Amino acid sequence: MQTKIGKLVVNDSPKRLQRVVEEKLISLLRSCERCTQLHQIQAQIVTHGLQGNDYVTPSFITACARLGRMGHAGRVFNTTAQPNGATWNAMFRGFALLECPFEVVVLFAQMHRTGASPNCFTFPMVMKSCAQANAVREGEQVHCVVVKRGFKSNAFVGTALIHMYSARGELSIGDAYKVFGEMREKNVFAWTAIIAAHVACRDMASARRLFDLAPERDVVLWNVVVSGYIELGDMVAARALFDKMPNRDVMSWNTILNGYACNGEVKSFEKLFDEMPKRNVYSWNGLIGGYVRNGLFNEALESFKGMLMLPKQEGEGGDVVVIPNDYTVVAVLSACSRLGDLEMGKWVHVYAESIGYKGNLFVGNALIDMYAKCGVIEKALDVFNWLDVKDIITWNTIINGLAIHGHAADALSLFEQMKSAGEKPDGVTFVGILSACTHMGLVRDGFLHFQSMVDIYSIVPQIEHYGCMVDLLGRAGLMDQAVDFVRKMPMKPDAVIWAALLGACRMYKNVEIAEVALEQLIELEPNNPANFVMLSNIYKDLGRWEDVARLKIAMRDTGFKKLPGCSVIGCNDSVVEFYSLDERHPETESIYRTLKGLTTLLRLNGYVPNLVDVAHGN
Repeated sequence: MQTKIGKLVVNDSPKRLQRVVEEKLISLLRSCERCTQLHQIQAQIVTHGLQGNDYVTPSFITACARLGRMGHAGRVFNTTAQPNGATWNAMFRGFALLECPFEVVVLFAQMHRTGASPNCFTFPMVMKSCAQANAVREGEQVHCVVVKRGFKSNAFVGTALIHMYSARGELSIGDAYKVFGEMREKNVFAWTAIIAAHVACRDMASARRLFDLAPERDVVLWNVVVSGYIELGDMVAARALFDKMPNRDVMSWNTILNGYACNGEVKSFEKLFDEMPKRNVYSWNGLIGGYVRNGLFNEALESFKGMLMLPKQEGEGGDVVVIPNDYTVVAVLSACSRLGDLEMGKWVHVYAESIGYKGNLFVGNALIDMYAKCGVIEKALDVFNWLDVKDIITWNTIINGLAIHGHAADALSLFEQMKSAGEKPDGVTFVGILSACTHMGLVRDGFLHFQSMVDIYSIVPQIEHYGCMVDLLGRAGLMDQAVDFVRKMPMKPDAVIWAALLGACRMYKNVEIAEVALEQLIELEPNNPANFVMLSNIYKDLGRWEDVARLKIAMRDTGFKKLPGCSVIGCNDSVVEFYSLDERHPETESIYRTLKGLTTLLRLNGYVPNLVDVAHGN
């Protein structure tokens, strides 16, 4: 590298020679991809006596930031006698790039103390960091500096001030509007910023008033207001404004598509998708994610297959080949997990790795969830162990998966590993831990974990945690304690709590508590026949046939009808549904023949069926 630069140093004026060397070093810094290269370039900087150079130093700091070496950049910066504005801005930009807003705020205070002059590029970076760090007082001080330095009328800086104040929501929307009102020149970015601030506060009346007053509206501003109506669930207003747009980009179409999906308007988002003049990966994600959000999992998988079958290039303005991204993969895996379609899930796993998502945290979490929900917990553990980086969702997914599938000891062991790894558990974690204690009958441990939520982790127990505790006590046969626990809950018990208690009553044939639980369930879920069926089963277990008959009459008079049991299974690239006592399936004879064979094998291995329900027509 030294030779390459040296060849440029030939007969010429010293200033021109220095400029040539500076340009060469800056070019090398821009293409620098490894720390070893960075150190070599730094050696050249020292060799040519360009430490602290006004042109080279900012580029060196930028290269350090790109490689995640802001500590090294700081040491170089501190040895620079009088950093110019570009050097200060490079430091601000580097910290911002690495999401270190507090360091930006501290550095600006240092800049102010030294008397260095910020420029119109400095303030937006600093104000954005103040918003991210929730540094309210410091943000107001920066605003004062803006006024004193004469940048009050600068549209670029003014827009950044609006963003800073609007980040605090309704608390500072007045300050944001005041800044906007004092701006001499308001460009489309300033109008967009103040309108977006009102949209974020869900004040669509003010947002629309300002939108109608805006002298210039670009497609981004239109999209902001359309999104605001969607956030409020007002799809009529959103679509009306969308239809008025003079120009729509693909993001405009995607915005309204996602709006329909979020509001459950399936036919509308299907129709809109077909009407789109051009689609990108986010359009397909909107369609697939919309199906998943609305419980249409088969349609989600079919759309994914359609996405993969796109031609390399459709006609002008049409679809081009679209490569699924991590969001696509996660949505499809969610559909697979909900359908129990393990084979499709495995195929998506292989496909995701083939397009570069092996080790991706979001995809990895979805894979763990899919394998766990499909019952292949060993494969879920494999994916968990392959991930180099794990977040709270990773730990929660595998712990809950293990607990649900009866691997309670492994779930509790992983919980200890999680704490050792420095990951702080949250409410979802404790749902899995309490479920694990329930499956193992660890009443004392369950109460210790429940108490640790509050005492150690400052987590306020929610209804689902109380549900786990009621289930824990009920399964352990501590029915009186379970009822007492329910009565002492700080919130009103929901149907899940009473259903857990009712289920425990059948296990321990406690008809008195069961009747109390049913009374509460009828009030909470008057249209759910399963609650009547559960109490009926308890009566049958006790041989109280008159009470069984009475409940059947009550169900009949209410118009209830017990729904047949249903299960789904993925087979031969399709999902098949099975209903209990269903003889409409074209393979009925083969299915029942197989079922008879399985029953014989179960009996040979000691299985004794409970024929009470069958004998009495349930």
